[in-house]
Amino acid sequence: MLLKSTTTMSHKKSSASSSSSSTSSRCSSSSSSCRFLLQGRRSRSVSSSVVFRSRTRARSRSRLDAQVSKETSLSSSTDSGLGVPVGTPSRDVCKQELLDRPRRNRKSEVFREAVRETAPVLPANLIYPLFVYDHEAEPDTETTIPSMPGVKRHTVQGLVEEVGDAIKYGVKQVVIFPKTPDNLKTRLGEESANPEGLAQRTIRALKEAYGTDVFVHTDVALDPYNTDGHDGIVDDTIGRVLNDETVSMLCAQAVSQAEAGADCVAPSDMMDGRIGAIRQALDEAGFEHVSIMSYCAKYASAFYGPFRDALDSAPVAGGKQRIVPKDKKTYQMDPGNFREALRELEADEAEGADVVMVKPGMPYLDVIRLLKDNSNLPVAAYHVSGEYAMMKAAAQNGWVNEKECALEALTCFKRAGADLILTYYAKQAAIWLQEE
Repeated sequence: MLLKSTTTMSHKKSSASSSSSSTSSRCSSSSSSCRFLLQGRRSRSVSSSVVFRSRTRARSRSRLDAQVSKETSLSSSTDSGLGVPVGTPSRDVCKQELLDRPRRNRKSEVFREAVRETAPVLPANLIYPLFVYDHEAEPDTETTIPSMPGVKRHTVQGLVEEVGDAIKYGVKQVVIFPKTPDNLKTRLGEESANPEGLAQRTIRALKEAYGTDVFVHTDVALDPYNTDGHDGIVDDTIGRVLNDETVSMLCAQAVSQAEAGADCVAPSDMMDGRIGAIRQALDEAGFEHVSIMSYCAKYASAFYGPFRDALDSAPVAGGKQRIVPKDKKTYQMDPGNFREALRELEADEAEGADVVMVKPGMPYLDVIRLLKDNSNLPVAAYHVSGEYAMMKAAAQNGWVNEKECALEALTCFKRAGADLILTYYAKQAAIWLQEE
């Protein structure tokens, strides 16, 4: 009985243990299953949320596109094709929250004129360059200049008449460039100081015709009178343009022009020390009142070609025996230089210049500004022949509006700091300005 009872109890315990193990196994299995189901629900919940948000965005975009399409369609179709184009974004959709809108100051011509930073170009700002030739010495001279359409070589009387016409439009300043007959050209350029030379006769004719109503500038340099086409005397054994010897010739030229009635002499030669020497020569001759406009920053530029055509003054090769510089780079400034202009400016101011000039003009607006910011003297800019010729050629081909381009160019000179502008457009620009 005891054995049976023990066996029975053992069996019960075994059954209980087995049952417990089975129950534990089921619970463990159930727990894993629960975790799996829970993860599944979470995964499906996240997935559903993503899908929901995606669908929501899609519906929003669809409604927005429909709204834009509807509004733009309505706004552009309400006026028989007038108004904004179909597809223009809705104002409500694209409006920027800007406090600063510079275009507000540009909306009216009246207001644009009122706040314009650069004063309008006036005929009084312009200096008219004119070419003169001796029709008695060179009667067969071609008056037109192919590389400068609209510009011509004038006789002395023809130039006087042209100046009178310019004065009527408010252009009262001129600068004279003589085409010297070949038979009068020499290596020293002595004709430059001839009291009866072409330039001197032209000055006297202008002053006799208009007196103080015209302000006459003259060019001081030897290249129109020099057989070598240089601004100074050439030592052809070494190929050097002499500095101090040239300055002596320039002083005689300047005094001769002052005696003829010039109001302002303009040395364009770029020799060192010439401003001080010319100032002294003028003062000693009793011409303290005659001004000097220095070609302060004159660059060795490729833009001078048409001008040299007009005067037949380009450098001439010396041949096998003579060494003559082929260009003017040993005395005119390098186009790559900027700060060097300050050195020239300081020298010219110290030597007595009354006006300082930059030549060429348009490619050197930065240099014009440099001089303006560093000097109390008036600043001039030369709108040179190459710039003029390019604009003329473009206009003749219908590529640009000549009037608008020319007046814009003149405005740019003034904006950069030029008080005076030498330009072949002077008279025509004055006519255009009157029309406006």
